[in-house]
Amino acid sequence: MDDTPPISRREFVATSTVAAATIGVSATAEATPAESLAIQGGKKAVTEVVPAWERWGEPEAERLDDLLKQSSLFYWNGPQTKAFIERFQQHCPSTHVQTCSSGTAALHIAVAAANIAPGDEVITSPITDIGTVIGVLFQQAVPVFADVEPDTYNLDPDDVARKITPRTKAIIPVHLAGNPCDMKRLMALAEEHNLVVIEDCAQAWGARYRGKPVGTMGHACCFSMMNSKHVTTGDGGVVASSDGELGRLLQRFGDKGTDRVDRTPVQWLASNYRMSEAQAAIGAAQLERLEAIAARRNQLGRLLTQGIRGLPGITPHREDETDRSTYWFYMFRIQPDKFRVDRAQLVKAMRAEGTGASEGYIRRPLYGEQMFQDHSFFAGEWPIHEAGLTKMNYRDVHCSEAEAALQTGIRLRLTENMTDKYVEQLAAGIRKVVDHYAA
Repeated sequence: MDDTPPISRREFVATSTVAAATIGVSATAEATPAESLAIQGGKKAVTEVVPAWERWGEPEAERLDDLLKQSSLFYWNGPQTKAFIERFQQHCPSTHVQTCSSGTAALHIAVAAANIAPGDEVITSPITDIGTVIGVLFQQAVPVFADVEPDTYNLDPDDVARKITPRTKAIIPVHLAGNPCDMKRLMALAEEHNLVVIEDCAQAWGARYRGKPVGTMGHACCFSMMNSKHVTTGDGGVVASSDGELGRLLQRFGDKGTDRVDRTPVQWLASNYRMSEAQAAIGAAQLERLEAIAARRNQLGRLLTQGIRGLPGITPHREDETDRSTYWFYMFRIQPDKFRVDRAQLVKAMRAEGTGASEGYIRRPLYGEQMFQDHSFFAGEWPIHEAGLTKMNYRDVHCSEAEAALQTGIRLRLTENMTDKYVEQLAAGIRKVVDHYAA
């Protein structure tokens, strides 16, 4: 048996170059053009053309034709809203469903319906869109940021447990990029401490946790239908619950406090977050596409993981084998000390290969944004802080894993219209760059 250790590609190239020079053959210090990085004049790894992304067509047109025959475009008792809700319940079984204007609105409705009051604390992720906490702040409650897991970028249940205080009222798990959170452990914490769980499913259409649709394990769930999401109405959202007490309030908090069933007097201050029949018509048609979209994105995400697994200095986006992530995006991490260049140069080289790679996700954890650092949420002030209802100081908040993930993450776009060959070439482009710059 030959015990000679294998040589790397760079060692092979260097050896070949010396040999070529020895026998008088012209050679350069670079690899052959096919192996050279695209940024250095070599061929791109990604040559496959992605087919056109056809997001709407005949199903949406048919529903819009029906819409134009209606005498009203108002959501209440509208046939389009009814169809949307019925199809939503097929994907995410829920007793109470309220359509609304955005995912941010859905979250605000859920927070208000959960009776979260001034000074109450709500634990959530620091790696998320600001929409996750807007409703918390408008209810004069306090976002408390717990750290994330290093390879899913979702809430770390251990740190959530450490952040629970007598003021804690709720947890908002964010299924980031369509990858389900550890709901078993989070729900156990919620039960132990009598907390409300509001699932932020804005990026997680069609995702499943241990075979169950995300959104069906917490007390409420919130989805976004903004233009970039898996299914879309341009802008829009939906909030749902099977909790009797919380669920019956969703409609009121999405519709100016009005109870359109029993016509009881308005008891709470609530905004107008209604979705129109036109948006619901598009949404109902879009939901017919959801299962195929979710299944395909999962397939592509797993294919990409397979293509980069085992690369030195790379940590792929982890998905539990028993779950279904629907990959609104794909983010892997680098170990900076394993490379001869920084992340910016790696991304630049990967982009040159045609991968479309970008640095990280959001610029910084939410608590690092200026309004958190200055506590300037309301005309430069934070009333509950000044009233002594909270001692929170976001300048003292640090979630080390979240900060590291954003500083070392590299993000790739995945959409259901991509081919297997395209994703295989994405992986090849990453491998090519990683091999070239490995320390």
